[in-house]
Amino acid sequence: MVTLAMPAVAQEFTVGVSIPAATHGWAGGMNFFAQETVARLEATYPNVDLVLATASDPAEQVADIEDMVATRGIDALVVLPFESEPLTGPVQAVGNSGVWITVVDRGLSVEGIEDLYVAGDNEGFGRVSGEFMVGAMPEGGNIVVLRGIPTTIDNMRVDGFNAAIEGSGINVLAMEHGNWNRDDSFTVMQDFLSRYPEIDAVWASDDDMAIGVLAAIEAAGRDDIQFVLGGAGMKEMIARTRDGDAMIPANVTYPPAMIATAIEMTVVGLVSNAPVSGTFTIGSVLVTPENAAEFYYPDSPF
Repeated sequence: MVTLAMPAVAQEFTVGVSIPAATHGWAGGMNFFAQETVARLEATYPNVDLVLATASDPAEQVADIEDMVATRGIDALVVLPFESEPLTGPVQAVGNSGVWITVVDRGLSVEGIEDLYVAGDNEGFGRVSGEFMVGAMPEGGNIVVLRGIPTTIDNMRVDGFNAAIEGSGINVLAMEHGNWNRDDSFTVMQDFLSRYPEIDAVWASDDDMAIGVLAAIEAAGRDDIQFVLGGAGMKEMIARTRDGDAMIPANVTYPPAMIATAIEMTVVGLVSNAPVSGTFTIGSVLVTPENAAEFYYPDSPF
């Protein structure tokens, strides 16, 4: 009598990926890497089904997640919150139901909901930015600051920046939300320019916002502003730093490809015994004319 060993059937998993739509350059890059990673992992792991949804506002994102739970029965959720506060309760409810939660970039308003947190070093992003400003303005001076969308990571960036410039003689005239959006930042900078006749520099804290700021400065014909510091590594801005543009003397990295890291770590945690819980932090690096070529990716969508 011969007994044939039957091959083991791999367990099936469904992973939901919920991210903001491409409302600005960094988000566009993040969407590109999310789509690329979903396609690659589905080809690599036939027993894993990945469901990707993009949302234009927090309410749509909450609806997307609820649909993933109700109709797809997801085993894990990878979520980059559109905003922290509106997503906290809904994501917490999903986690309480037994679904693995991976939060990316913009943290939730309550700590401990997620099983895995993947993000750039936001405190470090602000600190590196502030240290550059201090070095570039040894005598101090007046600056204006544009913040991003109200989120935990924006708070961390600003806290890191403020700590770095403390006692330096740099005076923050005003700080307003530009929402990581060129048009919003153009409007905010127009207001700053009308209110303050002398501004020495701008911390735009994001390359999309920096583009809006530069457009407002040009439209106003102002020549008092020495430089604008953005961030996140948009290839056009990296090129300007590389080429010695005095208005864009530096940049600070914050790679949108972190969404790929988060999705892949989540899938690996499901299909293997590899431990992936905890926090995975991607450091921020100061980009200058000397090293800008290392951070210029001509084929990148961002």
